[in-house]
Amino acid sequence: MKMLKKIWAWIDDRSGITEMLNPLIKHLVPPGSKWSYVFGSATLFCLVLQVITGVALSLLYQPSSSDAYQSLQFITHQAKFGNLLRGIHYFGASAMIIMVGIHMIRVYITAAYKYPREMGWISGVLLLFLTIAMGFTGQLLRWDSNGVWSSVVAAEQLGRIPLIGKLAARLLMGGNTVGGHTLSRFYSYHVFVIPAILFILVAFHLMLVIRNGISEPPKMGRPVDPKTYRQWYKDMLAKVGVPFWPYSAWRDILFGAATIIAIIALAYIYGPPELTQPPNPAYIYTNPKPDWYMLAIFSLFALMPPKIESVVIFVGPVLTVLILLCLPFISHKGERSALRRPWAVFGSICVIVFVFSLFLLGEQSAWSPQFTAKPLTPTAIHSSDTLVIHGAALLYQRGCLYCHKVDNTGGLKGPELTNIARRLSDEDLRVRIVNGGTNMPAYGGILKKEDLTAIIAFLNTRK
Repeated sequence: MKMLKKIWAWIDDRSGITEMLNPLIKHLVPPGSKWSYVFGSATLFCLVLQVITGVALSLLYQPSSSDAYQSLQFITHQAKFGNLLRGIHYFGASAMIIMVGIHMIRVYITAAYKYPREMGWISGVLLLFLTIAMGFTGQLLRWDSNGVWSSVVAAEQLGRIPLIGKLAARLLMGGNTVGGHTLSRFYSYHVFVIPAILFILVAFHLMLVIRNGISEPPKMGRPVDPKTYRQWYKDMLAKVGVPFWPYSAWRDILFGAATIIAIIALAYIYGPPELTQPPNPAYIYTNPKPDWYMLAIFSLFALMPPKIESVVIFVGPVLTVLILLCLPFISHKGERSALRRPWAVFGSICVIVFVFSLFLLGEQSAWSPQFTAKPLTPTAIHSSDTLVIHGAALLYQRGCLYCHKVDNTGGLKGPELTNIARRLSDEDLRVRIVNGGTNMPAYGGILKKEDLTAIIAFLNTRK
């Protein structure tokens, strides 16, 4: 033990670790900075976890179009603890986005972005978008059909931006088409470019927290005045401030550790998302869907009128970023209490409800064909007639169940067929199937007469 103390004393004397860390862990914080303040630290815990698991995965992952898919299959199903490692990295990314989102909402509701912490808010906004970008680029690295085509869809949307769209899409994908160069480009983004910027901004963000101090809990009737606030804050800390360690840090450590344990538990119980089939341009039966944190945007673009898509794709993100970045300059002083800022609370609730609603809609994806639909079971056919049974089989074989739902089987894009015979006659059904309709192809030149008769016979049982 004495030898270890001597070694540490030598290292500390030569490196100045204690001298450098003491001001950080002993700096004073307001006494009311309690549990609502832990989400920023939890985000940092998640980032560290992502770095560790990301490095471990990179030791086995092969970033080439010919080997990437198989290397992930090896990691998931053969490498020791590989499945758990992928699961931790996946749930860690989700947890990081959740924590940074909650942290941003807390900062906004408590108006902690006001003077002198404007730069802290700006760097936080940039960190939020970088975190989402990390998740987006990581999805393609799975190199399965869902990840690749989701990125292609994103590039197509990006390419519709006026003037710079084509160039931006080429920069994102590394060319005009998706291929091995795209995987190399996304791997560089995910492993080198974005993390480097992320680390610099995290260091800058933490430096700003130390320099300007942690914002005190807002109090009604105590507005922020840039002329007097710094001196007031300094005097307040001198009177009632407590050292960050251990009076405040223990909550950060406890909550951060609980978050890490929850991530590992989820990874152990559920594991990472299963890979879909390898990317294949000839395979048309695919329904690309981004990870959950992009589902709200996915739903928004799917539901908006096509005529305004190109405008919204360009104006929407630009306007959102400008509003978030300009917020501390528009409102840099005055009341911080949520009771005196009801519109801020109401606006936050509206945004949360709007995003969550779009997320739920994205989960259902009612506007997309359901290519994983299964054949109808005997209990859903309601008949032993061979013609009806043949019609039910054709409903699956011809892809009708991709868009139409019967009982609990099928997609949501087209009208439900569970009770279709109550609404349409034989002739109505024949006209609809033969001539098609909105978003439905005409099957008149595809179906044989006997097949059409069989399908109508089945549909007539749905009363």
